[in-house]
Amino acid sequence: MAQRKGKFSFRNLTKSQLGGVVFGCTNNTIKECMSKQLFGLPYNHNSYVQKIGIGLPLFLFNYSDRTLHGIFEAAGSGQLNIDPYGWTSDGSERTSYPAQVQISMRLQCEPLSEDKFKHVIADNYYSSHHFWFELDHFQTSKLICLLTSFAVKPKPPMNTSNTRQLFHFTPASEKNENSDEVKPSENEPMVSLEMSLTSGRESDSSVAASHPGISENHPDVQNTKQIDKDYVLEKLKDLALSHGHGDNSLVKTVEEANIPTCKNSEDRDTLQEETCSEGKINGSSIVSSPCPQTISQLMYEVKELRAYGLDNSTKICYLEEKLDEAHKEIHRLRERCNMLESIPGPLMAKARGSDMEIQSPDDLNLDPTEAILLLGGFHGDSKSWLSSVQSYFPSRNVVKVHSSMSCIRSNASVAKLDGKLYVFGGDEGGHGWSNTAESYNQTDGQWSLCPSLNERKGNLGGATLDGKIFAIGGGNGKASFSDVEMLDPDIGKWIITRSMEQKRFAVASVEHNGSIYAVGGFDGKEYLNTAERFDPREHSWMSIASMKSRRACHSLVVLNEKLYAIGGYDGETMVSSVEIYEPRAGTWIAGEPMKDLRGYSGTAVVKDSIYVIGGYKGEEEDCLDTVECFKEGEGWKYVPCSSVGGRCFLSAVAL
Repeated sequence: MAQRKGKFSFRNLTKSQLGGVVFGCTNNTIKECMSKQLFGLPYNHNSYVQKIGIGLPLFLFNYSDRTLHGIFEAAGSGQLNIDPYGWTSDGSERTSYPAQVQISMRLQCEPLSEDKFKHVIADNYYSSHHFWFELDHFQTSKLICLLTSFAVKPKPPMNTSNTRQLFHFTPASEKNENSDEVKPSENEPMVSLEMSLTSGRESDSSVAASHPGISENHPDVQNTKQIDKDYVLEKLKDLALSHGHGDNSLVKTVEEANIPTCKNSEDRDTLQEETCSEGKINGSSIVSSPCPQTISQLMYEVKELRAYGLDNSTKICYLEEKLDEAHKEIHRLRERCNMLESIPGPLMAKARGSDMEIQSPDDLNLDPTEAILLLGGFHGDSKSWLSSVQSYFPSRNVVKVHSSMSCIRSNASVAKLDGKLYVFGGDEGGHGWSNTAESYNQTDGQWSLCPSLNERKGNLGGATLDGKIFAIGGGNGKASFSDVEMLDPDIGKWIITRSMEQKRFAVASVEHNGSIYAVGGFDGKEYLNTAERFDPREHSWMSIASMKSRRACHSLVVLNEKLYAIGGYDGETMVSSVEIYEPRAGTWIAGEPMKDLRGYSGTAVVKDSIYVIGGYKGEEEDCLDTVECFKEGEGWKYVPCSSVGGRCFLSAVAL
């Protein structure tokens, strides 16, 4: 799953999400990449290079001319230091690109300029000239389709055992003495067309030999055999030009004709008898009269083959897009099934009958004041990013399903205003940061689109104050923001308002007694323990006392007139610590720590209790499937939560 921390350099796709990888090179290093069949990246890219498995599609981006080369595939797993001295001047120094993978050529294509492929991976661009190298399956499929349309036409492969001489010249001993006979000059010896075809195949065979990953049975080699007819066509044109002696009729016939497929040896023999005649000796043509008609038939067949191949390519691209949509729909349905199956209650089949009675959450007399709305995030059990929305009732261990949001959202923010819930920003399941916003009407259970934020961002704070919604700080993977945007529903637009004193990505915020508090976060260089407060009367942010610990991706809630900063990431590890701020005293004190280390949790206050739901424990750990409850005088304790499952990067708000 994607963890947003550190310098936010990568998408951090899981191995199952990783569809392909782009490697980098320059004009100085591209030859070594090709000759060694080895790609490499700096050490800090090793986290995802190690996820590369055999057969994964790979691409090579040349920074010198900003072109993309492909299509390659991994010939082995991604490893460290396959060649510890690669891409160094004399091999005496250790490589600067130790995250490496052996490669082979899948399909050689013309290099694409950046303007031709940028739109395919637009979500990966975190600046105008820099993009993340990790590709998901949808981006990879689109990129392969694009490159395939620029495939380099290979020469026919070498196959001497099956080579047939389609055209031949009569040996000198068999020619008559007619003075009109076409004779080769001393400087232009007559060469058999079969020899030309053979040499073309030899050159292609040498290309295949230079790529160890390509065998005679490789699909790309087989494809080159199918275009043998194109090569013959070129030779026919050369033949007509060389021996036409000013008569352009044969050249025109060749250009307007095509080559049929010979399905068996009898067909080829018939074709040879029809087309392979001894040349005329009238000086106008060396091909007998049946030749133009035969060539016309051949050319027509080649055109049909080309049209068939183009049609297949278009269909493949379409099917790959549909497959990606199907995967997304499967994730949504799997998530819905998981939630429905987790609902407790009797599920009884009538004796010897097929009818079943299912007790739904609506039949359980649930207390609406206890509900916590859970929005989006990542579901650890189904390994899917979520657009779903559920109400969680902790005392009954019940989840009630609501209408889903319009898109996948994680690391988004949520705020309440006038009977509606507003969710904004976040990450669209690894497809890039979002600036969209939408509202949920609790009365009719429907979602509506709202005005979009001015910036794409996630891990931002959200709060409601004086009938307006505030989007606080956040970041977009390349920068942390101090910006604050304000939505006035009457105006219908997000307005840039007074910025905070510090940049804060993965900030926690809350409204309390007419002020907004923003605590902790990441400023792009370090994790923060500072905090500040916005006073609308002065329309400015001012610093307040700092916490004892640095933290980001934590939670901030109000319980009994005090602010609780809960869990998060301190720059080295997830923490379980809790700090409590007393606004009247203006000081932070240490609170009782949670039982689990966790950040990116959903947190809300219900009936004088704090509930911390799910979250992420740290590197190589799955989403937490535990829920902890805190009540003053009772401390932290686990509560039953089988209906929630493992979940992180979610948003939560008490109804």
